[in-house]
Amino acid sequence: MAAVSNHIPPDLWEECPSCHQLLYSKQLADEQWVCPRCGHHLRLNVWQRLKITADVGSFEPWDDDLPLVDPLNFPDYPPKAERAREKTQMNEAILTGRATLNDISFGLGIMDLSFIGGSMGWVVGERVTRLMEQCADQRLPVVIFCASGGARMQESLISLMQMPKTSAAAGKLREAGVPYISVITHPTYGGVTASYTFLGDIIIAEPQAAVGFAGPRVVEVTGLEMRPHVQSAEFQYKHGMIDLLVNRQDIHRTLYRLLCWFKGTSPVNAANTANGRPALVGELDE
Repeated sequence: MAAVSNHIPPDLWEECPSCHQLLYSKQLADEQWVCPRCGHHLRLNVWQRLKITADVGSFEPWDDDLPLVDPLNFPDYPPKAERAREKTQMNEAILTGRATLNDISFGLGIMDLSFIGGSMGWVVGERVTRLMEQCADQRLPVVIFCASGGARMQESLISLMQMPKTSAAAGKLREAGVPYISVITHPTYGGVTASYTFLGDIIIAEPQAAVGFAGPRVVEVTGLEMRPHVQSAEFQYKHGMIDLLVNRQDIHRTLYRLLCWFKGTSPVNAANTANGRPALVGELDE
């Protein structure tokens, strides 16, 4: 008789970082990585976000061959980037391309904090810029999920120049009459916040997402005092900086209704091909 193994796979359970409840990984995935006990939104990698956002098999990557820029010959920068590639299975901190959501085509960008803190260097800025410019030409709505620690210090001024470059690209979308939806996820700071994150025609945020220019540790170094929760999505929503505060389970159907609205069509009850649940309708036009 074969011996019964007592080995428990290490990824079978996951602890909620907020309430510390031990959660079954499969159930957590079914809940789109939102704690069913306290509602905490766990961080997603780019592949998890893609899975719950776009129709299965619809994503077509764009500009995934741009080379790393190391203008300062910054110590350990190329090896650090290589380690990030191996860890995340990405070649930069943002994935961009074309996808469909319930068969509606749109341009999609997804940032991943796991790749050097989601920092914006030349490649990130160039991908965002090209995404917006191509979508302006093709008249495709743009959706970008933002998550970043800010500009990438290893690229110095080249990194900072991505702020006006991406802002100008957002302006081209506006001039072309092509909508841009920005989705703020936890956390979003620095040059990414100060550029394309807050230039969306509609700005959405997940609950509890931290958003601001200087992060709490930077503010602490200055010796200045900051009111509690100022850098929270809830505070920014209350004071008009964010248009919609949307739970992660509702973002798919919210985006669908917005894309239908921009396209001038009526939403219908359609299968959510990203996760098998029905896409609900009715909230945004009531």
